[in-house]
Amino acid sequence: MIGVMADSAEHAVVREFFELFKTPWEFYQKGRRYEVLVCAANGPVDESAGLVLFYAGRRVHFDDDHKIETGCQRRNACILSQPGNRIPIYGDSVTFPGKGSWLLTDEDSEQCVAYLDPSKDRALARIGYDLFGEVRTLLTAGQPCANADMPALELHIAFLRDLITGCGVSLLEIPPVPDGYGFIACLTHDVDHPSIRPHKWDHTMFGFLYRAVFGSVRNLIRGRASLRDVAANWTAALKLPFVHLGIAKDFWRQFDDRYLELEEGVRSTFFVIPFKDRPGQGAHGPAPRFRAAHYDARDIATTLQKLLTAGSEVGLHGIDAWADSVKGREELEEIRRLTGVSEIGVRMHWLYFDRQSPAFLENAGAAYDSTIGYNQTVGYRAGTTQVYKPLEASRLLELPLHAMDTALFYPAYLGLSPSEARTLLGRMADNSARHGGCFTINWHDRSVAPERLWDASYRDLVQDLKNRGAWFSTAGQAVSWFRKRRSVVFETDGDEPDGVRARVAAGQGDGLPGLRLRIHKARQSWAGGAHGAGEYVDMAFDESVDFRVPCGVSG
Repeated sequence: MIGVMADSAEHAVVREFFELFKTPWEFYQKGRRYEVLVCAANGPVDESAGLVLFYAGRRVHFDDDHKIETGCQRRNACILSQPGNRIPIYGDSVTFPGKGSWLLTDEDSEQCVAYLDPSKDRALARIGYDLFGEVRTLLTAGQPCANADMPALELHIAFLRDLITGCGVSLLEIPPVPDGYGFIACLTHDVDHPSIRPHKWDHTMFGFLYRAVFGSVRNLIRGRASLRDVAANWTAALKLPFVHLGIAKDFWRQFDDRYLELEEGVRSTFFVIPFKDRPGQGAHGPAPRFRAAHYDARDIATTLQKLLTAGSEVGLHGIDAWADSVKGREELEEIRRLTGVSEIGVRMHWLYFDRQSPAFLENAGAAYDSTIGYNQTVGYRAGTTQVYKPLEASRLLELPLHAMDTALFYPAYLGLSPSEARTLLGRMADNSARHGGCFTINWHDRSVAPERLWDASYRDLVQDLKNRGAWFSTAGQAVSWFRKRRSVVFETDGDEPDGVRARVAAGQGDGLPGLRLRIHKARQSWAGGAHGAGEYVDMAFDESVDFRVPCGVSG
C-alpha cells in the first residue's frame, strides 16, 4: 500500500491519478507504516517509509530539513529527459546541482531535476516538479499541439512505477489492458455529410468540386494521389449534376456499406447530428452558419438501424450539448428515440468543449463523452491513452480522441502523405502497446468516398491494429471496460497485515474482456527508461475471486 501526502485541494486529482495508475494506495494515515510514501505537501514528512518520494516544483521545508541544495527555479514549460524518454512539464520546476543518482534532467539546461539518494535505512528521491499539479493541467487545460505526440500522463505513471520497482519494492497493478489483448482499438466515425445531394451552391459543394478537380491534380504532382484517384474524383465531379437530379447514385450516401466492408466485422461507433440547419452556440456567440448540418438524424434512420443490427454503436454528434444541458437532453433524446438505446455517448461537432462541458453533459444524461482531442493535429491532448473522469464531473467518463483523418491529411493541418500517416499512426499504436489504454480513431463518413478517398489508409490502419492483437470495441464498450477496472478496490487484510486484497464490484462489465492483475517484480537498482522496463507477472483477474497478494514480494 502506497501512502500519499498531498494538500486537501489536490485530493480529487490524487484520486483520479490513482484510477489511472491502478495500484494499492491510500491517503497517509499517521501511525501506519508504508513501504512507499509519495509526498506532495509542504509540511512535516513521516520518514519511517522505506522509500520516500518527494515532489515539488520549488524549494520547500523538506529541502531545508535535509540540507538539499536547489538551483534554478523555472516558471515556464520545459522538457525533462531520461534515457529513451522525454516528459513535458507545464508548471514550475527546480533543479538540484551536484546531487547523487540523476533520474531526470532539464533538456535545455542539462541540470538535474530529479535524483535518488539511497541509504541503508531508506531511499529518498527528490523530484523537482509538482506531480499532481501536472496531472491537473493535463486533465483540464491539456497539452499544446507542439507536445501532442507525448502521452505525458502515462509517462508520469511509468516514471513513478519504475522508480518504485527500481528501489527494490514490488508493485501490484491492474494495468489498462484487457485480458487476452494488447490494448483497445476504438474506431469511430463523425457523420457530418451522409449525402451530397442536399448541398447545392454552398461551401460544401464548391469545396468538394475544388478538391476533386484541382486538389487531385496537386496531390498527383506531389506524389500523394494516384491516377486512379484523380480519375475517380473527376468522375464524381462530372456525376454531381446527375446526383442532384436523382439520376445517379449519391456517392456519399454509401458510407455505411463501405465501413462495414472495410472493418470486416469489427465494431465501431457512428456519431450522428440530431437536427439540421442548427449551427449552435460558439464560444463567443453563435457559431458560424456553415457549422449547421444539412441533415436530420431521422433522415438516415434506416441506415442507423442497419448499423445497429451489424453490431455498431450510434452516438450523438452534439450541437449545443457542450454548453446547455436542456438542449443536450433534447439532442440525446432524439438519438434515443431513433435507436431505441437508452445509454447514448457524445462527441461534439467541431470538438466544441470547455471546462464546464463535463457538468453540462452529465446533467443532460450523456453516458460518456469522446470530444477531447485536436482538430489540427493528432496525439494526446489530455496526455493519456486511458478513459478518465474529468475533474468537473462526478460520474461522466471521457474517452479521449487521439487521431482524426482530417488532421492527418488536410494541407492546412499536418498534410501527410499516406505513407507518412501510416508511420505516424504506427508510432501511436506503439504507445498504446507500451502503455495500454485505448487508441481512439475518428474517420469521417465521407472520407471513404470521393473527393477524399482515404479508404486505403483506413484499411491499412485497421489491419495493423488487428496484427497487433488489439481488442476492437465500440466507444461505449471501451468506457464500460474502464468502468469495470475503476470499480476494483484494494483493501488491506486484517488477518494478513502485509497483504492486499483486490476485488471488483459484482456485475461490472458483463460480456467484456476480463482484467489482468500484474505484479511488478522489485529490482535492485534504478535502470531508468520510463517504459515499464522491469519484469512482471500477469494473471487473469476473475471478478468472482478475491486475490490476496503479499506486499514486498521480491523479484
